[in-house]
Amino acid sequence: MLRATLKSLLGRKVRLVLSGLAVVLGVMAVSGALIVTDTVGEGFDSLFRTVNADLDVQVTGPQRVGTGDQRDQAEPFYEPVADSAVSRVAAVPGVAEATGIVLVDGARAIGADGKVITSNGPPRLGASWRGDDKLIELRQGRGPRSADEVAINAGLAEKGNFKVGDRIGVVTLEPKRTFTLVGIFGYSGNRDSLGGETRIAFDPTTAQQLLLGKTQLYSAIDVTAASGVSPTQLRDDIKAALGAEYTVRTGQEVADAQAAQTSQFLGFLRNFLLGFAVVTLFVGMFLILNTFSILVAQRTQELGLFRALGASRGQVVRSVLIEAFVVGLIASTLGLVAGVGVAALLRQVLQAQTGAQLPGGLTVPPSAIVVSYVVGLVVTMLAALAPAVRASRTPPIAAMRDAATTERPLGRRAVLGAVPTLLGASLVGMALFGSLGDATMPALLVGVLLSFVGVAVLMALIARPVSSALGRAFSWSVPGDLGRRNSARNPRRTAITAAALMIGVALVSGVSVLASSLKSSMQQLVQQDLAAQIVIAGEFQGQSTPTYDPKVIDTIRQMPEVQQAVAVYADAAEIDGTFTEVAAGDVGAMVQIFKLERTAGELRTLRQGEIAIGDDFAKDRKLAVGNTVQVTTPRGEPATLTVVGVYKAVNILPGPVMSVPDAEARFRWPKAAFGYVAVKDGADTNVVLARATALLKDNPEVAVQDQSSFVKQREDQVDSFVAFLYMLLGLALIVAVMGIVNTLALSILERTRELGLLRALGMSRPQVRRMITVESIVISLFGGLLGLLVGAGLGAAVARALSDEFIPVLSIPWQRMLIFLIPTLVAGLLAAIIPAIRAARTDVLQAIAYE
Repeated sequence: MLRATLKSLLGRKVRLVLSGLAVVLGVMAVSGALIVTDTVGEGFDSLFRTVNADLDVQVTGPQRVGTGDQRDQAEPFYEPVADSAVSRVAAVPGVAEATGIVLVDGARAIGADGKVITSNGPPRLGASWRGDDKLIELRQGRGPRSADEVAINAGLAEKGNFKVGDRIGVVTLEPKRTFTLVGIFGYSGNRDSLGGETRIAFDPTTAQQLLLGKTQLYSAIDVTAASGVSPTQLRDDIKAALGAEYTVRTGQEVADAQAAQTSQFLGFLRNFLLGFAVVTLFVGMFLILNTFSILVAQRTQELGLFRALGASRGQVVRSVLIEAFVVGLIASTLGLVAGVGVAALLRQVLQAQTGAQLPGGLTVPPSAIVVSYVVGLVVTMLAALAPAVRASRTPPIAAMRDAATTERPLGRRAVLGAVPTLLGASLVGMALFGSLGDATMPALLVGVLLSFVGVAVLMALIARPVSSALGRAFSWSVPGDLGRRNSARNPRRTAITAAALMIGVALVSGVSVLASSLKSSMQQLVQQDLAAQIVIAGEFQGQSTPTYDPKVIDTIRQMPEVQQAVAVYADAAEIDGTFTEVAAGDVGAMVQIFKLERTAGELRTLRQGEIAIGDDFAKDRKLAVGNTVQVTTPRGEPATLTVVGVYKAVNILPGPVMSVPDAEARFRWPKAAFGYVAVKDGADTNVVLARATALLKDNPEVAVQDQSSFVKQREDQVDSFVAFLYMLLGLALIVAVMGIVNTLALSILERTRELGLLRALGMSRPQVRRMITVESIVISLFGGLLGLLVGAGLGAAVARALSDEFIPVLSIPWQRMLIFLIPTLVAGLLAAIIPAIRAARTDVLQAIAYE
């Protein structure tokens, strides 16, 4: 039986290739995601170990924001240490050298276009110049010696096309200042940059003033241990000498903390990519299931002969599963190899998108190999199990009659489809509208998958009438009418073929509904909550916040055309131990700008030590006017603030509002991040826009926009992300199109005699090609239309669930979604090319003599 199975398998090489392609693509997506994230993670781990190789112990101030359970939500920012701590550390027994350093993410160089050189991820570091060491290598010029000189790393020099002697503008805690470039440096190992970061080095005093806000402060103290002293012992001794107000870590602990920040992002990226890989595999399962169903149907006589010769049901099941195992094994191997190529491509895309020079080369972790084979084999075997069981029921008498399979009733299918559909819909509803906590995302994922399975099973109930109706447009000719009838005569096969395409189109449609609803909601929220016609804002990148001098707002407010203007500060903070975003500004002006409605207390200009909060924030934390809250910001000791006002929450205001004096004293970036200007009725907005632009012409970080441009900028960000999602979903759509190709190609083998008879009756080759093409288009349109409906429903459900958060408006872009039918139609045409050509080339005499 084993030999017979293997001979049957090798005798149908084309079927073997077709049935394995879906597994190849699915495994390729999984292995590519695992390889690229593990490779990048290992590269950065190695980089951080190298950078901190000569660091035995590091001393910093406490991490004020993002402590405890909230640490993962905040950028790491440690309080600076006073220069007096350097001598205290140096006096600890076992310390060979203690050096105060300044190294802060927040020095932004200005390019030739007058704008800040952007970074899509890597930090833009400012540092105090320490001279050459084991890591830093001066390549050109010298180090900075005075307040108007800087040195930069070679990576930044290449980005901005800078050379020694140039004048270079830099933005730090202070507005733009211009320096003379006196040196360009690199790093050991002939590296121009460490992971794509840019670095600007100042003389120590200037670095302290520009990056930490005042002199006689350091961001950290690097400590070298004396010979024979272990870093762990020295860490403990320094902790004992300095007390609990300092954070003391070994060099290895510093490297691990830096790697943890990278691994957090890579973990998100891995899960994100694996999510789309699962979708691809899920779609591929329909292709494999359909393939083996057709193969079993075609082998009815062969399997019946096996049964007649004494083969048991178990042997027949095993024969089909062995075929599936071989297919899965070969496909998993090819998918793993292809995954290496995909990982290399994804690595290049990450480098291009982030500007980071990702360290290390491409490596294939053992986990990727194991997962690839497990996933590929399990998916293939599961998909083949139902056809295998069906094959075992082949009666021996089947060997003595035609291999045509009788059509089974569809009644039981209604029950089989309704159960997972209802269960999946219930899980989706519970995840979206219930309170499942950490189980929300798993419940949503399982619910969506079950819903797709249920709908795919139920599709057979409507496949015949819908296919017949869709095919009416092509039935004006005999080949078109035959193609329509072919698509409708086997509803199970049509349904499962169209199901793969339905899932892909449904996901794309659901994303479109969410994106359209989000953009419509942004428009409504801005128009509803913002009375300002002009917005001053920049793009946030990394830990740097684009800021401007708030005195600009004071000048704008004096213009006769201006009704009101307010400068808004922004930062992260912990309020009573909970991480949140906070704002600061003149609450009295915010009442007009943001249309704030008072629900309790007073909404006026806040004094130091006061705070105003939204009603939802107050409700969640059971706060009322007169209560006090402990607020911890990145700078300074925790402060106790008194709630003096509660307002109806608005989405455009990021969080509780503190006083301007508190922001300037405690926020990491003590300047305004946003500006909002309301123009008087009848006044010319363009006049104010031009004046504000002129006032900020020397600021390279922020832009002055009218309200529509501000909204458009946010919408463009949504569109960019959606385009990326479409690209990832494209792989699932490719698998779906392959399913149509596979089904048509195998069904043509099944219908060889039928095609020969049609040719013998006078049907020309072009007519045969048209018949197959119509069949392909009808199947594609069936899957596409159902996908639009399912996707619209799914997207609408998610949008409604988020209506109280940030998507109050439901918008279904029917015109755009109907455009999706065009690529669906094209997919049907493309899928028909090879099967149609093959069908047209059928030899009439051989086909009639078939059997």
